[in-house]
Amino acid sequence: MKYSKQEASPPSPRVIPPKFVPLKAHGSSRIPMARRGFGTKGHRIPLLTNHFNIEKPSNTQVEGRVLEPPKLKFGDDKDVLPRDGRWNFNDKGLMNQMQTLVAPTLITHWAIVNFCAHCDINNLCRDLLRCSKAKGIDLREPYSVIQENQQSSRNPAPVRVELMFEEIQRKLPGPPRFILCILPERKNSDVYGPWKRKCLVDHGIVTQCMAPTCIDDQYLTNLLLKINAKMGGLNTLLSVECLQSIPFVSSIPTMIFGMVLSHSGSDVPSTAAIVSSRKWPLICRYRASARAQSARVETIDGLFEPVSPERDEGLIRELLEDFYQSTSKVKPEHIIIFRDGVSESRFEQVVNVELEQIKQACRFIRDDEWDPKFTVIVTQKTQRTNFLQPKSDANVPPGTIIDTKICHPKNNDFYLCAQNGPLVSIIQTRVGLYGVHITTFFLIKSVSLLMTCKSWFIRCHMFAPIWYAHQAAALMSQFVKSDTTSNSSGGGGGFTQIPKLHENVCDSMFFC
Repeated sequence: MKYSKQEASPPSPRVIPPKFVPLKAHGSSRIPMARRGFGTKGHRIPLLTNHFNIEKPSNTQVEGRVLEPPKLKFGDDKDVLPRDGRWNFNDKGLMNQMQTLVAPTLITHWAIVNFCAHCDINNLCRDLLRCSKAKGIDLREPYSVIQENQQSSRNPAPVRVELMFEEIQRKLPGPPRFILCILPERKNSDVYGPWKRKCLVDHGIVTQCMAPTCIDDQYLTNLLLKINAKMGGLNTLLSVECLQSIPFVSSIPTMIFGMVLSHSGSDVPSTAAIVSSRKWPLICRYRASARAQSARVETIDGLFEPVSPERDEGLIRELLEDFYQSTSKVKPEHIIIFRDGVSESRFEQVVNVELEQIKQACRFIRDDEWDPKFTVIVTQKTQRTNFLQPKSDANVPPGTIIDTKICHPKNNDFYLCAQNGPLVSIIQTRVGLYGVHITTFFLIKSVSLLMTCKSWFIRCHMFAPIWYAHQAAALMSQFVKSDTTSNSSGGGGGFTQIPKLHENVCDSMFFC
């Protein structure tokens, strides 16, 4: 076989189309740009689509409906209607009076500890007492203000916390009921984790941390809302909650779970946190429990852990017992489970594994006459679906429900927009029902909106039980990070297990 010999042609110069703008890869700048190429901030990728004649598809037209916002009950039996899915305790109501709390608490024998060298304690105390009086909270003068020694600030964070507690024990006649902690610089200070662990695990003292910057009346009001909730008070209630007329919840003893699984990294144990409602028929009081488990496992372990024929040390058992004790010894006839962070491929796994463990924990109580019904509500916040009003530059109004055309053909799911915000930036929560006992679909949507509006903070795009569970997971994972000792009791997998809370605070809303 003969081969013809050809002269090698010189390489042709690279021709860059006029509409093509190359991306420069300096460090990690290329990856974020590629991820947001079709977002609102990417300006270079659309030039590539124009060059290849790629047309952007038109938006899908769907029909939705808007649920009426629920009325809120403030102090002095006042009803307030949220505007754009939010409300503010600093807004003045009728007669030009500030809004007060439903059930403010009496806070006595409390102290302030200051890790910050440049915080004006006198002005802070004066403003805090003034704001608490306006909200109806009976906050007495602090028993003592304990300042950190300047030399102690050079020590590691756990040592600083130990030295501060030695000062507390010297200056106070007994354990305080509440401690306000002023952090050195910011909320994610190194002192935060050791301080929370020392108060909540070792001494059983309710504590609230605050950053020393940007302190105004709005900041102090939000701070007081957290303090009041942690101390057992009530900030606000739903009007239907006061009237005990919440569909499907007020008429039947109902227990509400919020379950999340937080991952910190491939080599760091994950944190499973569960919050549960208590004192039915209220849906505003919760307690939390958390466990550490193997990293990157997508199902929650430890829901049912029988250690003997008569003893269960799982997470669900202690929450069921708390509901029973706090609700006049009534067992829940219906259990609603809000589960967050589950991809579509793992929906069946959640139902088959996690729900089965919860049912086993209920059967372990051995009551033949007790057969609760279950509803599993899976929420997704990371989906990329946005809704806009046609022929308008405005977002859909808060309370919008979309349950046709773009939903799953078999599963019972819908989209819920519960809050307002800048254009296209609000998070649409996708809600799916995969329970064994499915109630009327519209009632679940109403309850979902109610549970979303139960959040006490501005960012109310998340269901309240899910939000509380995320807060509990983030807080209690700090206990393990700040613990340098090896405590593998009940942990398994060679990681440090999250320590149990002190009995004085285990049933409080310490995670607010």
